[in-house]
Amino acid sequence: MSTPHAIASTRRVLTGAILVSAVLVLSACKGGGDTDAKAKADDAAAAPVPVETEAVARRSVAASYVGTASLEVPRGADVVAKTSGIALEVLVEEGDTVRAGQPLVRLDPDRARLAVRQSLATMGKLENSYRRAQQLVAQQMISANDLDQLKFDLDTARAQHDMAQLELSYTAVTAPISGVISQRMIRTGNFVQINTPIFSIVDNARIEATLNVPERELRVLKRGQPVRLQVDALPGESFEGVVERVAPIVESRSGTFRVVTAFAGNDSLRSGMFGRIHIDYDERADALVIPRSALLDEGETAVYTVREGKAVRVPVELGYVDGNMIEVRSGLEAGDPVVTAGKVALREGSAVQVIGEAPVAAAPATADAKSEAK
Repeated sequence: MSTPHAIASTRRVLTGAILVSAVLVLSACKGGGDTDAKAKADDAAAAPVPVETEAVARRSVAASYVGTASLEVPRGADVVAKTSGIALEVLVEEGDTVRAGQPLVRLDPDRARLAVRQSLATMGKLENSYRRAQQLVAQQMISANDLDQLKFDLDTARAQHDMAQLELSYTAVTAPISGVISQRMIRTGNFVQINTPIFSIVDNARIEATLNVPERELRVLKRGQPVRLQVDALPGESFEGVVERVAPIVESRSGTFRVVTAFAGNDSLRSGMFGRIHIDYDERADALVIPRSALLDEGETAVYTVREGKAVRVPVELGYVDGNMIEVRSGLEAGDPVVTAGKVALREGSAVQVIGEAPVAAAPATADAKSEAK
């Protein structure tokens, strides 16, 4: 049987245990409240998204048709041998610039010289015979028919002499046009057959490029419009030209029409080069433009602008495209900042920090957050 002293001691132990448990529960509750308040405060103070922006500007913008084509020279010639013979000396090489009439190769002239001497002798003999016949016909010692026959033979001999001299001149092969030697087909010592091509010459004073343009562009492309040419082999360089000819018909099978553009030749452009051609057919002198990098990769045409440190999604209506700039016809005003880098991480209302600008001050905590934190 328990004594009164033992009962009192047991009560004191139970009371202490209850007090300790209560203190632990209160401590746990207080700690949980601090955690929730801290999470809310962290959410309220989320780090802004760093972005780059560029202001909407005013400038001239051109509407262009862009196509690709290979360059070609409209004027060129193959040099052929007009007589046969051994090539004694080749006077030019590929890449050399030549003028019309300049000697290119010298063929063996010995046979042609002998033919000239032979024809000259025959012609001299007939000339003497014709002069004596003229004297004899006056004395009525030969008939007029004999005199006419001698005159015919003399004319034939003179023509043969002229032909022999012409053949001799062909042993010096000359350039038919001015230009650049693009190909050489013979070497010194080769036997050259008559009418055999031995050189190719291209006239680089003028370069052309022919585009096959879709028929929807027929009403906007006209003769005389300015053209810009950029060649893959010459990065960073641009060449100016014009639309030279526009075909009056559309090819039914391809649905395209031919546009020939022309450029002044120089030491850089070469036939066969591949180029990108821009034909400017309209221009706006004072248009609002933004970089192409500001457009969102979505179905609807839109950009992000920055207002009071927040990202705002703005639908826009676009116009002409001029290189890396695009005309904006509605949705933005001059000077509005548009996000060009960092837009992938943005949502409507996201806090942003424009790189290069002072940080936006954080908004103060709400009264509810403060009371929960106490």
